Amino acid sequence: MQFDFDEMIDRRGGDSYKWNIHAGRDVIPMPVADMDFKAPPAVLAAIQKRVEHGVFGYAQHTSEVFDAIGNRLVTDYGWEIDPEWIVWLPGLEVGLNVVSRLPDASRGRILCPTPIYPPFLSAPRNAGRTLDTVPLVRNTTGYGFDYAAFEAAITPETELMLMANPHNPSGRVMSRAELEGMADLCLKHDLIVCSDEIHCGLVLDEDKQHIPFATVSPEIAARTITFMSPSKTYNLAGLMWAYAIIPDAGLRRRFKRAGRGIVTELNVFGFPACVAAYRDSGDWHAALLDYLRANRDLVESTVAELPGVWMPHLEATYLAWLDVSGTNLGEDPVAALEAAGIGLSDGRFFGSPGYVRLNFACPRSVLSEGLQRLKAAVLSRI
Repeated sequence: MQFDFDEMIDRRGGDSYKWNIHAGRDVIPMPVADMDFKAPPAVLAAIQKRVEHGVFGYAQHTSEVFDAIGNRLVTDYGWEIDPEWIVWLPGLEVGLNVVSRLPDASRGRILCPTPIYPPFLSAPRNAGRTLDTVPLVRNTTGYGFDYAAFEAAITPETELMLMANPHNPSGRVMSRAELEGMADLCLKHDLIVCSDEIHCGLVLDEDKQHIPFATVSPEIAARTITFMSPSKTYNLAGLMWAYAIIPDAGLRRRFKRAGRGIVTELNVFGFPACVAAYRDSGDWHAALLDYLRANRDLVESTVAELPGVWMPHLEATYLAWLDVSGTNLGEDPVAALEAAGIGLSDGRFFGSPGYVRLNFACPRSVLSEGLQRLKAAVLSRI
């Protein structure tokens, strides 16, 4: 089956947050992490069927949903889970704010690598907890853990570590050896781990494999909370539907207790959408990855032509992470790029001033125009 990812879908003037940021201006929006592609046909059909039912009361899971999630985890990662391990969430950001309430309010400290998706930095502060950050190590190809720096940052009051794999914003897919090294530290210092894995279905490098952190060992599974959702892979973010996988019963009870008054009922359309995405959209998913790989390659080849701009090779996600600190875009590169007609995310909010994040999950014609504007902005300031 052919899927038309080149189709231009006009999102201007509607309810699209991404496309309304620069409303009325000649700016191509490439900041917010949703795709400009239609969801898979099977998902659209499942939602339409649910619409035709006509009654939209409070919804709950069915065995079909558990089967879809469980079968996908076994097929992709060899990870067998018990349905009781799942805790439903109306989105990742809610989950981060819940998990940040787990450490003791008076002494609990939270550890997090940077750069990182901004809610990782804001959620601990929302919960009144102390956040300690450790920069990831940047090398010629990407980012990695500095285990010595992480261990040095752990205090007797540190109770929780937050991480993202695949990493947002750099697109790294952590290897088993890297995850085992981090697991050893967490076990040694008795840390709970929250692993955001909502980009796990967007691995672009065909020689890379996503490894859920909880599968590293039974010991690490007992202290890990894993966030997953079909939202990023199948472009369903607006449905506000996700789940946590928490194997340990005690930790699961703590998480549910921390979520009281925060976690709401889930969107009624999320359940059939999840089933259709995981069970019936394999061809669409494969075609999407092929299209994103070509877009990724176009971004990388363009950036290679820009003096003063660096980006790590993107192994996963559709989010390019660009270091523009070596250019003459000034102290506010986002504003300079907006003036040139391209809207990107500001690296300051990820903990890395001088960086910008570019979403390339759009028709290639739009991406090409955006990259030309980026190129013109950089080259005009040499």
